[in-house]
Amino acid sequence: MNNSIPALEVLRRGVAGRVFPGASAETGSAASPAWRGAVGALTYDDPDAPRVDGSTLFDLASLTKAIVTTTIAMRLVEDASLSIDKCVAEYEAGWRGDDRSAVTVRNLLEHASGLPAWGPLWRGHAGRDAVVAAALETPLAYEPGTQSLYSDLGFIVLGAVLEGAGGSPLDALFASVSGAWRCDDGQAAPLVFNPRASLKTRAAPTRYSPDRDRLLAGEVDDDNAWAMGGVAGHAGLFGTAAAVGVFARLVLRALAHDEEAGHLLAGPATLLRFLAPSTVPGSSRALGWDLMRPTSSCGSRMSARAFGHTGFTGTSLWIDPARDFYAVLLTNRVHPEAGPGEPIQEVRRAFHDALLEDHTG
Repeated sequence: MNNSIPALEVLRRGVAGRVFPGASAETGSAASPAWRGAVGALTYDDPDAPRVDGSTLFDLASLTKAIVTTTIAMRLVEDASLSIDKCVAEYEAGWRGDDRSAVTVRNLLEHASGLPAWGPLWRGHAGRDAVVAAALETPLAYEPGTQSLYSDLGFIVLGAVLEGAGGSPLDALFASVSGAWRCDDGQAAPLVFNPRASLKTRAAPTRYSPDRDRLLAGEVDDDNAWAMGGVAGHAGLFGTAAAVGVFARLVLRALAHDEEAGHLLAGPATLLRFLAPSTVPGSSRALGWDLMRPTSSCGSRMSARAFGHTGFTGTSLWIDPARDFYAVLLTNRVHPEAGPGEPIQEVRRAFHDALLEDHTG
C-alpha cells in the first residue's frame, strides 16, 4: 500500500508521544492483506522489552462486541434460534419489570435498551451467573428506544441471551464459528478468550490492577469480564492484527456474495440487515456496529458505507465495502494505566486518513 509509510509514521508519533507503548496494524481488501506494520514495544522505558510484531496478542476489549457477540447473533438468527425483535424477557427470565418488559434483543444490539453505560458489577458479584443477574436487575437510565447510550451492561445481558438461545457458553458458540477461520499460513486465526500460557507470553500488557495486585498480560483488562471468568458479551476476546484481518476479509467477502464466506460467517442478507442504520433518534449505530460519521474514529476519508468498532484498550477495526478496504489497529494504550481517550482517538483518525489519502473521491 502506497500510504503505509505515512500511516506508520502516525503510529511512531503515537509511541513517541506516549499514547501507547506499541501498536500492530493491518490493512487489506476482501482478497488479501495489503500491508502490515508494527511499532514500539510491549512496555515503556525498558530497552529489553520485547518489540511488538505480527505475533503480538492484544486484549481486543469491545471489539468483542462486533467480532463475537454480533457474529453469534447473526448465526443464531440464520438458524432461526433467535429473533432480534422478540422481547429480552422471552429469553431471560431475570429481565423483569414494567419499565423494561417491551425491550427487545434489537434494542440491546443498538444500545437502546435503557441500561446505563457501565456499572462496577464485579464489586460484590463473582462468577458469570452473579454478574449477569446484577446486569439484568440494574435500574434503567432512560426510556428504552428513545436514545442510544453505548452500554457494556446491555452486551452482558445480550451475551446471556445468546447463550440461552444457542444452548452453549459464549466462548463455545464463538469457537464453533471461528474454528474454521484461517490465516494466510493456514493456521487457525488466534481469536480467543482466556489465552493459554503459550499465547500469554506474546500478549501486550494493559494496566497494573491494584484490585488484582498484578500487571494484566493475557488476562482481560475489563473488571466485569474478569469477574465473569474472562468470557463476556462486551469484552474478553484476545487476538493479533492478522487474526482480526481474517474476520474483516470474511465480512467483505460475505457482503460481496462469496458463498464460502457466507458459510463461514453469515449471508449477505443477514449482514446487511445488521448493518442497516438504527432508527433510534440521534443514533450513529447499526446492530452491534458503529457507522461512519464525520467525527468517527475512522477519520474523514472512508465512504458513507463504512462501519467499525473500537475498544477501550486502544483497539479498532473499520471496514469499508464501497472501497473494498479494511483497517485493523491494535494498541495497548491503557498501559500502565488508562488515561484520557482523546489522544488515541486523534491517532486513529490520523492513521486512517493517512491510509486513504489517495483514495478519496
